[in-house]
Amino acid sequence: MRSGFIVLCCCWALLLLSCQEVSFTKAQPAGVAALRQLPQSICGEYQIRDNTTGEMGDTIIIEPWGYRTKDAAGKDWLGAAHLSDTLVVKQYENYFFINFKEGDQWILRLLKVKSPNVLTLMSINLETETGEQLQRLNKKLKVKKIEQDDYVFYQINPTPAQLMSLIKEDYFTGLELWRKPSN
Repeated sequence: MRSGFIVLCCCWALLLLSCQEVSFTKAQPAGVAALRQLPQSICGEYQIRDNTTGEMGDTIIIEPWGYRTKDAAGKDWLGAAHLSDTLVVKQYENYFFINFKEGDQWILRLLKVKSPNVLTLMSINLETETGEQLQRLNKKLKVKKIEQDDYVFYQINPTPAQLMSLIKEDYFTGLELWRKPSN
């Protein structure tokens, strides 16, 4: 039970806003058009897999209009989001860029297709005690610290080439999502 709770917390730390978050001035990558709907190739039900234990957790259902989530027991209380002016998805190179608007900040998650049955959901994780990821990021790009309510945003404004460089240099890490077999 405890490991299921940990998987749930990890997933939501990736999907939702944490206390420290890298943010952007615009939906990323800048200059790339937003998708009107998600492609059928990634639509389906996926379970979150704990990379350490291999245990399967909550379910993310990707639909052409957005996504919804269910907990491990199949309850649909975790939420949903529709493509809109506050949820923008763009496709660039081998990634889907999922942009969430929080106030005047854009929060980014990446979805990489590893295979037809496995996706990786990634973000820049700043939740380390040493702050080394933020120091590393600050050496690459200008980082502007913005405090709003209980949240701290570290805003960057990369070009598409700089953003791809961050991806290739493993600034983004995440969880695997495994497609559930169709019934």
